[in-house]
Amino acid sequence: MIAWYAHHQGAGHVTRATTVAALMSTDVVILSSGTRPASWPADHWVQLPDDGGPGGADHTAAGVLHWAPLDHPAYRERMERLARWVQGNRPALVVSDVSVEIALLVRLLGVPVVVTVMAGDRSDRPHVAAYDAASALVAAWPAEVGGSIVTGWTSRWDAKTAFVGAFSRFDGRTVREPPGQRHVTLLWGHGGDREVLADIQSAQTNTLDWSWTVCDGASSEDAVWEHLQSADVVVLHGGQNALAEVAAARRSAIVLPQVRPHDEQVHLARGLERLGLGTRRLTWPAAAEWPELLTGAASSDPGRWSRWADGAGAQRYAARLDGLVGGAR
Repeated sequence: MIAWYAHHQGAGHVTRATTVAALMSTDVVILSSGTRPASWPADHWVQLPDDGGPGGADHTAAGVLHWAPLDHPAYRERMERLARWVQGNRPALVVSDVSVEIALLVRLLGVPVVVTVMAGDRSDRPHVAAYDAASALVAAWPAEVGGSIVTGWTSRWDAKTAFVGAFSRFDGRTVREPPGQRHVTLLWGHGGDREVLADIQSAQTNTLDWSWTVCDGASSEDAVWEHLQSADVVVLHGGQNALAEVAAARRSAIVLPQVRPHDEQVHLARGLERLGLGTRRLTWPAAAEWPELLTGAASSDPGRWSRWADGAGAQRYAARLDGLVGGAR
């Protein structure tokens, strides 16, 4: 059995854990302070306390860590509960997706840790320590991009890193041809913010020969897939899971990276650009630019997304973890 720590920020980390776990021959128990999906068994889920509240002091341990506040009861309870569970259940390894502190705690307990690599500037001291301490690293983008979209990447990590390619909950679904009806789907997490929605309204008034659908985090899995399949062009942020879903849908895209810690979305967009995928803009387009942008995106070849996600990324991730468990026996 292995444990998988899934960060609570957004739904993507939990989705990634359940997607890979379903393909493994090894039992997986998910540890998270996020919400357990209804489809995931309760006896394979450990609910951790949420430690994101205010309080505590020296949150970064003078820059050695990202989040390790002193005198923060919820943080202390969270780490203690995780450590007790690891001691009592003896997992063969623990996946950290993602937390430097969880990765280092598990390694200090004498358990192998697999860390999910994230794009962006990861040259800071905590990330380097976690990547060095990991028994293995996994990156969910293609090998031909490699470590090029991680600032601070070093060749000493190459041998223990599996670049498995992007994957999503939609891999394996039947893809339809784009409808050719000048339809745009906006894929924007949990509804985006007011500024984004106002910008979209402005874009709509300048693209009256295109219809728009806003698809947010409240939509069901099947509804999201249908919105993607009904689109000729998808407009989205540069989040890793959103990109993987558009890749699975094989739809032309306009990628608008948002400001995130470590510039993660900007680095991912650069990776796409290296493979000739998507139309990348680092600033929100002016209203008058949208007609040309949409026409240009619609004329691109969505089949090129196979270079980012060939449909077997989750299987490769699962095989890597099963192999590590087998090698540890």
